[in-house]
Amino acid sequence: MPLGLLARKVGMTQVFNEKGLVEPVTVLQAGPCPVLQVRTTERDGYNAVQIGFEDKSRARATRAERGHVSSELVSKRREKLKLAGQLESLPPKAECEPQRFVREFRLDAAATVAVGAKLVVGEIFKDTKKIDVIANTKGRGYTGVMKRWNFAGLPAAHGAKKVHRSVGSTSSLASNRGFGRPKKGKKMPGQYGNERVTIRNLTVVRIDAENNLLLVRGAVPGPNGGLVMIRPTNKIKR
Repeated sequence: MPLGLLARKVGMTQVFNEKGLVEPVTVLQAGPCPVLQVRTTERDGYNAVQIGFEDKSRARATRAERGHVSSELVSKRREKLKLAGQLESLPPKAECEPQRFVREFRLDAAATVAVGAKLVVGEIFKDTKKIDVIANTKGRGYTGVMKRWNFAGLPAAHGAKKVHRSVGSTSSLASNRGFGRPKKGKKMPGQYGNERVTIRNLTVVRIDAENNLLLVRGAVPGPNGGLVMIRPTNKIKR
């Protein structure tokens, strides 16, 4: 997985491209994202970069969140290492404010960024034409089959009584075939939405490096104001 950024979905609008045609775009507030931790194969068993997004008030942050990003917080372990003269053995800290959102991007090779560096959209995606967007879809609660699976519903003519939005038959017991229970994977009512979705191969229309904005063609999962992860696409065109 290539290195990406964390962003907040602002909303949808439309812009004109070079040919004068209107393109529907989603505006993403991407970064800046400080690098909080660099994971290596030798120490952690895999290569990854942990980044944060949006500063969090220190009064609202836990002691663990404050100590994760700053070395100012005194702990018993730090005092013990200081007395033993081994304080340099601790991994470096980003020395920034606690972050509201923290995520990791796994890498195929060792990371080239250092802890404390600020990742901005103008540098990460300057040569990127296509991206993947990872986010949670809008939660719609417990819904029926017509809304969840686009069922057509049962007939609404005379003789059908209060079954117009029903799921219909769910097993093969009536026809005396099968094992008399609903088969696994049967489309039925249940929780709809609020699941992690990856939309792949979206086109980058414009980058506003000054305001940390990324304009992507098409729709992005989740509500306005929701957190999304963006990365250069890993889809291979065959």
